[in-house]
Amino acid sequence: MAEAKTNTPDSERLPLPALGYPLLLAVLAACGLYAVFISGPAMRIAAQEQRERAIADEDRQSCEMFGMRSDNAAFAACSRQLAIIRQKQVDRDNAAAQGIL
Repeated sequence: MAEAKTNTPDSERLPLPALGYPLLLAVLAACGLYAVFISGPAMRIAAQEQRERAIADEDRQSCEMFGMRSDNAAFAACSRQLAIIRQKQVDRDNAAAQGIL
């Protein structure tokens, strides 16, 4: 029959929580690094593409509401004017955030 060592010094044995916390921190750090370096950029690209699609849909709806179809030059001019309006709004929002307005 195998004998269990009962006279092992306490310094050689680490309690389970002492091993679990560093392991948990290592897993959390790995997940954080994955989120920052791998999925973060992909999520930003996907959000940018979604934003561009939403703006294109809004342009199409707004310009078509005023009788400009997407296959003529008036539609392109309408889209450019909407882009200018959006940029002015961004500029106003930024100025307001900085306390200029």
